[in-house]
Amino acid sequence: MIDLDHLEESIGRIYEQNYLDVYRFLICFSGNQNDAEDMTQEVFIRVLNNLSNFNKGNNLKTWIFSIAKHVAIDHYRKKRFTSIFKEGFFRQLESLEKGPNELIEQNESKKFVRDAIFKLKPNYRAVVILRGINEFSIKETSEILQCSESKVKVDYHRALKDLKKKLKIKEEEVI
Repeated sequence: MIDLDHLEESIGRIYEQNYLDVYRFLICFSGNQNDAEDMTQEVFIRVLNNLSNFNKGNNLKTWIFSIAKHVAIDHYRKKRFTSIFKEGFFRQLESLEKGPNELIEQNESKKFVRDAIFKLKPNYRAVVILRGINEFSIKETSEILQCSESKVKVDYHRALKDLKKKLKIKEEEVI
């Protein structure tokens, strides 16, 4: 995993293997590509600075995402609860093969979903992003959020139920 004799190569490998997933998580959380890029850099700076403290018995990816969660929360606090999900993850899913009317309808739907996710409590939003969008397991999500697996299950269930109300659709269709 982390070879101290080849630290530079190890750090490069860690970055290459995790950058895109961390960036996607942070773009979902921030809704802004520039903020996500800045936060992703901050995550890997913290990873580099704390690599010596990493417990080799733990999962490296969940440790990195735990750092990403803290960076996102710090950023969220600094912005004083300004709009999250203005642009971002859902905007990148646009299909170029659709006509203008379909694109407008799709953009409105994405905005509606982004707004509904934004209105969730921060812990629900984090669970939805990690479980529903990034597809982390319950165990990985609990490690990242530093809570029990039961709390992840309950929060995810409640978040989906809340989204169902906000979106006025069936719960199975939310994620």
